[in-house]
Amino acid sequence: MTASARFRTRPRVGLRARITISFALGALLLSLLLASTTLSITRDNLLTERESEAVTRTAENATAIKGTISAEDFDGAAQLGALRTPASPVLIVDTQTGTENYSLDTRLGADALDHSLQEAVELDGIAAKMRYEHDGSPLLAVGIPLPEQEASYFEITDLSEIESDLESLGITLIGAAAITTLAGAALGSWASRRALRPLSDISAAAEAIAQGRLETRLDSADDAELEPLVSSFNEMVSALEHRIRRDARFASDVSHELRSPLMTLSASVDVLNNRRDELPDEASQMALDLLVKDVERFNQLVEDLLEISRFDAGAHRLEQSPVNIIETVRAAVEASATDAVPVDYDPSLRDTVFLCDKRRVVRVLANFLDNAQKYAGGATRVTAERGPDQTILIAVEDAGAGVPDDEKERIFDRFSRGEMGGTRQADRGVGLGLALASEHAHLMGGRVWAEDRPNGECGARFVFEMPVHAPEAQDVPMEPIT
Repeated sequence: MTASARFRTRPRVGLRARITISFALGALLLSLLLASTTLSITRDNLLTERESEAVTRTAENATAIKGTISAEDFDGAAQLGALRTPASPVLIVDTQTGTENYSLDTRLGADALDHSLQEAVELDGIAAKMRYEHDGSPLLAVGIPLPEQEASYFEITDLSEIESDLESLGITLIGAAAITTLAGAALGSWASRRALRPLSDISAAAEAIAQGRLETRLDSADDAELEPLVSSFNEMVSALEHRIRRDARFASDVSHELRSPLMTLSASVDVLNNRRDELPDEASQMALDLLVKDVERFNQLVEDLLEISRFDAGAHRLEQSPVNIIETVRAAVEASATDAVPVDYDPSLRDTVFLCDKRRVVRVLANFLDNAQKYAGGATRVTAERGPDQTILIAVEDAGAGVPDDEKERIFDRFSRGEMGGTRQADRGVGLGLALASEHAHLMGGRVWAEDRPNGECGARFVFEMPVHAPEAQDVPMEPIT
């Protein structure tokens, strides 16, 4: 498979989904940007404030302890304990015997000082500060040199609390970003529904028109920008309805006009056919036989066109009555099939009575059986069974060549005869039988379709799905099948 073929077969995301995703991604990016900015500014402010406090406090405490270092009774730990500081103070004093280190916290003593900071304060004699990590903890150290006392004073501040607060703030901001993303998706979904509502209305109207409801129109749009679209759509549908009605009237008028001369022609042909034996030769008799069959075919065409025109005009009405469906199927098979055709049915339907239009049920089955006789050598079996959602499935099976997949829907169109349509034989139909069956089924709230026979058997199976309605209490039940 080529790359272009793979691209064509890739499922496409709908416009509404793309709008929703765009809103969600926009909200996510914006919330992440705001969260990172907030976290960065907050971190800088907290650290800057903590550093400023630490520098000021360290300078004050260094001044306070400076005067006590020269005393003979100097106690470094006691002097450090007297200071007011939340940090860990460290005092390093150079004496004649060596360096003395004083601290109150063994964990944050002189060993916790960064060497570069310690060198800058002790050797270079400059005040300095540094943020670094020690044993996995973030620390802030501020150092003040005391050159006259040959000492250095440091304060070490543990920044773990700030890092913990920043971590909590980060989790909160991530949660806020997630909520903002969901809110953005909800807003995108609402906006897409509102923006695409006119397209949904147009789609629903187009589907209704495709199902034959030509009176469907779009309501006037509140948006001035959509009004031209609504107006153009309604004008197009009106023009389409007018043309279809005109074509239907034309077919009806032509059929009516042909009926009278066709009756005269049929009567004349009947007279000739009754005196067939008096014709002078066999060629004349064969010509008469062809004429009789073509006149019959022409007469059937006119009758079918008249019935089709009545469907188009909406002149057909249902005449429902209590019917034993199995008995009706058997009667239709006996009346329409030239050979004996077995009828298999669900035993639960044997004595069941339903409300339906018996004449139309018989017409649908007659058309199925006639189609099987003309194109597949006759029906081999008729079945009746319960279908889903309170329906009955009546099917006519044959052992013919079957129906190709690309023709299983098209054969129910008017004047469609499938792949056999190009052959002109006396027993071929005019292509309206299955179309009429579809119209009758649709009028009863059902549908028809063609499928392959089950279990891989050769042939086709034409199915009529009909909704069932139980008769009212006052309706007289039918006699059961004996």
